[in-house]
Amino acid sequence: MKEIEIVCKPHEHEDAEAIKQLAATKLNVPVKHITDLKIRKRSIDARGRNVVYRMHVQVFVNEPAIPDVYNIQYPSVTNKKPVIIVGAGPAGIFAALQCILDGCKPIILERGKDVKQRRRDLANINKQGLVNPESNYCFGEGGAGTYSDGKLYTRSTKRGDVNQVLKMFVEHGADQDILIDARPHIGTNKLPQIITAMRETILNAGGEFIFDTRVTEVLTSFDKITGVKTATGEVFSADAVILATGHSARDVFEMLHRQNILVEAKPFALGVRIEHPQEIIDKAQYHCDTRGPYLPPSYYSLVEQVDGRGVFSFCMCPGGIIAPCATEPNEIVVNGWSPSKRNNPFANSGTVVQINLEDVAGNDNDPFKLLRFQQSIEQVAFTAGGGNLVAPGQRMIDFVEGRVSADIPKNSYLPGVKSTDLKDVLPAWIHQRLQKALPAFGRKMKGYYTNEALLVGVESRTSSPVKIPRDRDTLQHPQVRGLYPCGEGAGYAGGIISAAIDGMNCAQEAAKLIA
Repeated sequence: MKEIEIVCKPHEHEDAEAIKQLAATKLNVPVKHITDLKIRKRSIDARGRNVVYRMHVQVFVNEPAIPDVYNIQYPSVTNKKPVIIVGAGPAGIFAALQCILDGCKPIILERGKDVKQRRRDLANINKQGLVNPESNYCFGEGGAGTYSDGKLYTRSTKRGDVNQVLKMFVEHGADQDILIDARPHIGTNKLPQIITAMRETILNAGGEFIFDTRVTEVLTSFDKITGVKTATGEVFSADAVILATGHSARDVFEMLHRQNILVEAKPFALGVRIEHPQEIIDKAQYHCDTRGPYLPPSYYSLVEQVDGRGVFSFCMCPGGIIAPCATEPNEIVVNGWSPSKRNNPFANSGTVVQINLEDVAGNDNDPFKLLRFQQSIEQVAFTAGGGNLVAPGQRMIDFVEGRVSADIPKNSYLPGVKSTDLKDVLPAWIHQRLQKALPAFGRKMKGYYTNEALLVGVESRTSSPVKIPRDRDTLQHPQVRGLYPCGEGAGYAGGIISAAIDGMNCAQEAAKLIA
């Protein structure tokens, strides 16, 4: 077996015979001697005038291929020691799968509903502007990622085995392309079935899944976890609790603080979501008037230092949709997602400014200082939109030049966008940095700086504004043995893959504790 890089034209990248011929030419062997080949990595290179695909390929010459195996065996844990997992997002679900592999019984307590039942509440959000605080884009089976895209790109390659996570997705129904694409993506239309399959794996192995169950107290004895109590007063007992509640579970932070369990303020980022017609992004990135059928909708990643602070694009969604992601009434929070084909006519991305503790007035020892700031901006945005989750918005050049837009372009945000001067929504120091950054982005990417682009406020849930501390080695809270702060909500992840890895790491440590 030999490993080589192949460069091919877009129309060749899914043509097995064309790829085989390119491999034969590169290896200087007759094509008939190639018995098999496997693509291990695939990326688009748009740096030159002509866009190409680059592939790392394993080529088998006069030898049988080594088969790929994705089938993981999950033992029965029906009668094993329990680990309570609070939250059924990627951190919680992958923690449960890892618990089973390590011989523990996971009991997942999820405040929201299963993926199928969540759909009704999301419809109410989009059509009627009604937010169910327990079931929305952030809360429910699968967590925020289930209905906001399923992007699997991560830089967290040193935290754990990224390929293992991807293989577990494939095992439960994801396309095998996620194993080879440089920027893997599942799509909101496919994730619910995959999450359901993962739940079935957990249940079939003897784990438990309990929905509509909100944890209101962690139970301890002599600074050791003994279990949790729910809103109905029910008690679940265990020697290990993995707290994987996501970045929007504000009541969980308050619960811990009320119980004198340490939480801390944490920097986050805040700004707007910016939407362009997808064709503008394609023209800029692919250097062509028409993208053509052999290239996917293009993405971008932009960053600029403005007045000593980073302004950057975040969670870019080609062919995507802007979604209302508030978790409480009278707030506006926007996020973005794409279906698996990324075939919507718009591209959107969060564009945000880093916020540090000293940027916000108040007591620096208050763990909720930045959370309250986040909440206040979301409430101002709600008022500016006029209710029913209508969001405040402004065309890009109008925003930079300080005028209210005469109209709002066609866009993907279903509850609607109201023309607003966003300086009345965003703090001045965020607003001014965005005003300077956007023309700079336009100089980096032709066509980006245009009044065809729409800014929609506010993008405020980029990460948790609160951190739950833990020991670097044991992953336990420093005050409570057996309590494992986990994932995005605790401040240790920033996306589906990193959250899944963190969940698996916490599960491994919990298994050691209760062994």
